[in-house]
Amino acid sequence: MTVGGTSSTPTPPSIPPQPTQPTQPTQPGCVVDCALYEHGKRRPGLLPLEEAMAAAHAAADSFVWIGLHEPTEAQLQLVAGAFGLHPLAVEDALAAHQRPKVERYDETLFLVMRTAVYHEHGTLTATSEIVDTGEIMAFMGRDFIVVVRHGPSHQLKTVRHQLESRPELLAHGPAAVLYAVADTVVDQYLDVISAVETDVDEAEGDTCAPQQTPQQAQDIRRVYRLKRELLELRRTVVPLVPPMRELAEGRLPGVDKDIARYLGDVHSHLAQAAERITTLCEVTDTALSLALAQTGVQQNSDVRRISAIAALIAVPIGIVGIYGMNFDHMPELRWTLGYPLVIVASVVICTLIYRAFRRNDWL
Repeated sequence: MTVGGTSSTPTPPSIPPQPTQPTQPTQPGCVVDCALYEHGKRRPGLLPLEEAMAAAHAAADSFVWIGLHEPTEAQLQLVAGAFGLHPLAVEDALAAHQRPKVERYDETLFLVMRTAVYHEHGTLTATSEIVDTGEIMAFMGRDFIVVVRHGPSHQLKTVRHQLESRPELLAHGPAAVLYAVADTVVDQYLDVISAVETDVDEAEGDTCAPQQTPQQAQDIRRVYRLKRELLELRRTVVPLVPPMRELAEGRLPGVDKDIARYLGDVHSHLAQAAERITTLCEVTDTALSLALAQTGVQQNSDVRRISAIAALIAVPIGIVGIYGMNFDHMPELRWTLGYPLVIVASVVICTLIYRAFRRNDWL
């Protein structure tokens, strides 16, 4: 359209600016989750790792829960610098393969727990993988808790979600997280022990079977494999009993009386797990001794059978050896019935020996 000789084109309607979506902060790969909890409730969103310490100090009755999975030295040092973690504890968390323990560094607690995972398998063999272990380390301060996982273990996301549904428990601070993680680890112990008990019962039943199949003949190696796995499980569970008792007594910083009662329940379950492992070790020792005894009996039986067969063969060989000597002047050389008599005598003597061996269960 032309107006006054001037060409004009319609102006397109302006597009209102689109609201920008909030983006989640980028975290290092080892950070599973990092959140701030105020009065037992989680602040929405993922907290940047660099802001975690400042956020914990900013509000009363709040703390930060950080979950790490197999962090590198640089990643863990970043967290250690933010929260003032002791270098010795950080070194243990990096090296892993630590004995279960609880240590106090000023107002910070350092707890080491080993995890256990049961490997499902079909028929138990001498090479079956039964139990695998990992580690969980927890640094707990007044307003933070850092949980580091190494090796195979169940993820703790479920623990976090369950705990977030109980704000009255989370209101007790980082000690509530420590209790929930320890309770989950001990419950896993009980599940693994229940599964291993089935394997022990199977091996014990095969060892005590009156007639063994060729597969059952490998009982010694199978039972020994079970013994090795049980020893590994005992090294995982039993050393945790004293540290858990110390936490349950409520004399360590950050653990109030209410959480101490919960930890006392965890200690009770842990002691039960340790007792069950001890019982399984004793049953396995008995089964191993029985398998060794059965092997000795079987070897003795084989030796007796071989000896009996050798005795039966020795009789005709002895008679033939006597009458096979090349001398000109020997008695009975001209007997017409000599050969039949030797054959009959050999058969009769061997029959008598055979019946004697059968009567004494040598054959």
